[in-house]
Amino acid sequence: MAGTTFVTTMKPFEKILQDNKEWAAEMIAIDPGYFKRLIEIQTPEILWIGCSDSRVPADKITGTYPGEIFVHRNVANLVVHTDLNLLSVLQYAVEVLKVKHVIVCGHHNCGGIRAALTNHSLGLIDKWLWNIKNVYSQYKDEINALDNEDARVDLLTEVNVKEQILNLAKTSIIQKAWKNRQAPDLHGWVYDLRDGIINSVFDMPAGSKIDDIFEYDNL
Repeated sequence: MAGTTFVTTMKPFEKILQDNKEWAAEMIAIDPGYFKRLIEIQTPEILWIGCSDSRVPADKITGTYPGEIFVHRNVANLVVHTDLNLLSVLQYAVEVLKVKHVIVCGHHNCGGIRAALTNHSLGLIDKWLWNIKNVYSQYKDEINALDNEDARVDLLTEVNVKEQILNLAKTSIIQKAWKNRQAPDLHGWVYDLRDGIINSVFDMPAGSKIDDIFEYDNL
């Protein structure tokens, strides 16, 4: 009909594709050799183990660029010794890329942490959240002593990060690298959604002592 204007609403996935084209064109305009360099080499010094939460993309909150951080993400940034996905990423990062640092970064107001503090069944993910509940059981006296839910979630977030760092140190992958090249250092961080700041909560320099029973003597 004459005089009628039709407005086409772009679907979310279509907008992502459109935004990608615009971003690629902008990068080439700024730096014509940008993508050529990315193809030729990948030498990150950091492995980032973060949460799958859409609010905490590693590159955005650290101000880094593609190629600077090797990234693995899962619900509540867990290091689980039966998770072949994580272990494969860890081995590749440590033994092939030879990263110098491994960071486990949690974040405040994490849905996985908050869910693990309840007794509600959520289906299959219960099996994953069991790992967080196990951390809670180790620190429940300190956590339960806090007088509000947000504070309890914050503390569990922090001690969960600490325990994931310890889980990393217990792997043969990390212990072998510590023995052979005195790297990588392990860092536990928490990103605060309220102000955008990352805070360090626990560190293990390469070669740090762990419980004797978890040390391998034949690496």
